[in-house]
Formats: sequence, structure tokens, C-alpha cells
Amino acid sequence: MDDRSEVTEQIIDTVRRFVERDVIPVASRYEHENAYPEPLVARMKELGLFGAIIPEEWGGLGLNYGTYARVIEELCRGWMSLSGILNTHGIVAYALKTFGTRAQQEKYLPAMARGEHRGAFLLTEPHAGSDAQRIKTTARRDGDHWVINGTKMFITNARTATLLEIVAKTDPQADPPYKGISLFVAEKGPGVTVSRDIGKLGYHGVETCEVVLEDFRVPADALVGEPGQGFRYAMSGLEVGRINVAARGVGVARAAFESAIRYAQQRTTFGKPIAEHQAIQLKLADMATKIEAARLLVKNAAEMKDRGERCDLEAGMAKLFASETCQEVTLEAMRVLGGYGYTEEFPVERYYRDAPLMIIGEGTNEIQRLVIARNLVQRYKI
Repeated sequence: MDDRSEVTEQIIDTVRRFVERDVIPVASRYEHENAYPEPLVARMKELGLFGAIIPEEWGGLGLNYGTYARVIEELCRGWMSLSGILNTHGIVAYALKTFGTRAQQEKYLPAMARGEHRGAFLLTEPHAGSDAQRIKTTARRDGDHWVINGTKMFITNARTATLLEIVAKTDPQADPPYKGISLFVAEKGPGVTVSRDIGKLGYHGVETCEVVLEDFRVPADALVGEPGQGFRYAMSGLEVGRINVAARGVGVARAAFESAIRYAQQRTTFGKPIAEHQAIQLKLADMATKIEAARLLVKNAAEMKDRGERCDLEAGMAKLFASETCQEVTLEAMRVLGGYGYTEEFPVERYYRDAPLMIIGEGTNEIQRLVIARNLVQRYKI
């Protein structure tokens, strides 16, 4: 699908109207109650958003990543948590459509496109976050099954998901360790326990949990692709996740900027709107410029992913810059609103609490800088 096509613009417009009509009026209530937004999720199913990047042959929308990023930006302008409900689901769908067998695709992708199967990505562990190859979860072959044991941490959609993408070691003795990692996609069942919910600064309304896998038996055909290739598959999927998180940063920053510029035109001090004071104008100019730069970085990474090119450098740059921009813009918006920005009467305080997630999620920004630097050294190697 051409990102510039009329159909694409209709999809973006539909999402924008959904956000304006259904999301923005209720987002603060769901956020402060930390309540799962079932009515909004139901509407997202109706709009086909759970099938956003699933090919049309499997009942999805078949969006390219450029369009997907724009969808995520629009959703996050309303409420960032909605994009989290889609993100890990999309990562699971990506693994199946890219590395899965035809049988796996036929079994899961149509139901995922309808939102009947919901995906969660089980990678991070209590002692393995940024250094993902150090995971301790194991998968042992037992006849025509694999038996998986381990603990996963910070799992989004852990309670609502029905389909789990699990990163596990099938060869714990492999050296280097990543060569012993494999990827599995299986339905939730006996042996999977969501042991606790983790409280968070922001990103409310969507669950983040610890998950214990205890003798979780999955059929042999739950293995995705080749054994020992799971780390590569997972990292490829994280490129999609980083495009999502970068687009989130743009969307939340945009929402904060729009709140700030509206307020600046309404609030008067010393006989004129504060938007006419140079100090505020400088803030607004910097905010808008950085948001547009972040959007272009996201667009570039998404277009590379659409061409089938490796984009860990570009996705890392987009995620780094967009998330840092989001943190800066949300703080500046709070300063523009003054005391009101610190209160729950305006959504800026929510944007400010949500922003740090993007700096940490899908790889910390410190890790992003290392990934970027490593790629740059290789690209400009003499």
C-alpha cells in the first residue's frame, strides 16, 4: 500500500476521528483509574488496527511501516497506552509473517488480525534487559514438545494476551550465548502464571507484569524458524518496536505542543496573550521544530523497513531522538502552562509522566547510542 495513496489518507483520517471522538474525552479518566479500556479496544478491533501490519491475505490491513507509524502517532496524540496494546501484538505478528511457517501463519494471523488472538512478547527478564542474550529462560526438547522454564519481566499485555512470543535458550552452553537462543510462539496455557502486576509512573491502563513459565509445554511446531536463530529474529522484531516507540514519542510530544500553544493563545499576562511574549515564542518554535525532525527520522526508518533493509541504526536514531524530544517537549509544555500544567485539570501532566517510558522502552537510550555508534563505525570503517 502506497503511503501517499488516498486509501492510506482515509485510514489516517479514520484513526484521527476515532481519537478525537472516542479517546480524548475519556483518556484521563482511564489513566487515573488505571483501568483497562475495553470499549476503546473493541473499537480498535472494529477499525482493524490489530491487523495493521498483517498482510491482506490473512485478513489484515497490510499497512506499510510508514503508515503504521502515522497510525501510532495519531493514537498517542490521544492516549499513549493504546499504542502499547498494539505494539507487542505487532511484534508477534511480525515474527509470524516474516519467519513463521505457512501452517503457523494460517493458524494465527487471521485471528490476530481480528483481535481475537492478542500477542505478548516475552523477552526481558529480571536480570537480562539491555543485555538480552544473557536470558536464563530455557526450552528443552521432550519428544514432540518443548518444555519452557523461566521468568520474564515487564511484559506488556501479559494478562490480556492469548498468544505468547517467547525468547528462550535451547542451547545454554552456546558460545557466544546468542547462538543458543530460539524463538517460540504458543498459546497461553497451563504452566504460564502472571505472577504480579508492576506499578508504574505512567503508561496506565495497560498491564505490565512478571510472568513465570514453569514446565510450560508447547508443541514442537511452536518453534519459529530455525533453532539458534531466535536472537536475530527478536532483534529484527525490535526494529518494528522501536519504530512504534519513536512514533509514540512524536505523538505524545505533538499532544503536549498542541496543548501548550492553545493555552498560550488563551492565557493573558501583562495585557496580552502569553503567545506574544518572546520567551514563550522561543519555546514553541523549538518544540515544533524538534517534533518535525523526530517525525522525519521515524519516516526514514519506517521506509527502510518497508524496503526490507536492515534499519537498526535508523530505528535507533529515530527512537533516541523522538523519545528525548518527547521528554523535553512535555516539560516545556508544563512550563508554558505554569501551575496548571502540574495539575490533573490539563493532560500535560500525563504526557510528562508517559514520556520517560519511551526513553527506557525497547532498549534504553544509552543502548541506542551504543548501537548507533557501533553501526557508524562499521559504516565509515577505514
